[in-house]
Amino acid sequence: MSTSTRWTVAVMVVVVALGVALWTQLGDNGSSTAPPGPGQARDHRDADTAEALTGPRARADLPSCPQAGSGSGPERLRGITLECAGDGTSVDVAKAVAGRPTVLNLWAYWCAPCADELPAMAEYQRRAGPDVTVLTVHQDENEAAALLRLAELGVRLPTLQDGRRLIAAALAVPNVMPATVVLRADGSVAEVLPRSFASADEIAAAVDPKIGVSG
Repeated sequence: MSTSTRWTVAVMVVVVALGVALWTQLGDNGSSTAPPGPGQARDHRDADTAEALTGPRARADLPSCPQAGSGSGPERLRGITLECAGDGTSVDVAKAVAGRPTVLNLWAYWCAPCADELPAMAEYQRRAGPDVTVLTVHQDENEAAALLRLAELGVRLPTLQDGRRLIAAALAVPNVMPATVVLRADGSVAEVLPRSFASADEIAAAVDPKIGVSG
């Protein structure tokens, strides 16, 4: 083998080695830019401190989240504790929905169809009265934005802050928003509705027969 050939081979080996090293480095760095997995998600941002949320909470003026009902609630929701967006209290979700027909409305502040649907949910709650509890579940870390969105819409419904989407995972809700989960008083899931509703009438038609509420 000539000297020039040996040099050519040596250069090629170095180029290949550098290429492998660069590829490995890019692969390692690429993982940090990927969307966070379930283990990395948070219920709310670091910026959403109690002090920072004082103003947005006052503007939203949300009712308190439901207190513990009768029984231990849905088995799949047991062990999930979330923050009540309206006042910052901790809510044992399973106990909060125990013993009462409940409509869980899953949404996020940036979701346009959710914004269209939320006023209909509020109107449905007004019509249903104490026979049904409508509990919204905000599925994004930005709790302040959720409060300001509700204030903008004039929707006053009890709201859970669930940036990790624990409720959706526990109840096997498809990854779409808005989505509605109908729970019977005994804690069983009557239906999962991965769709949006345009009016309180549509909600009543879909929900009431599932939980034995007369329109």
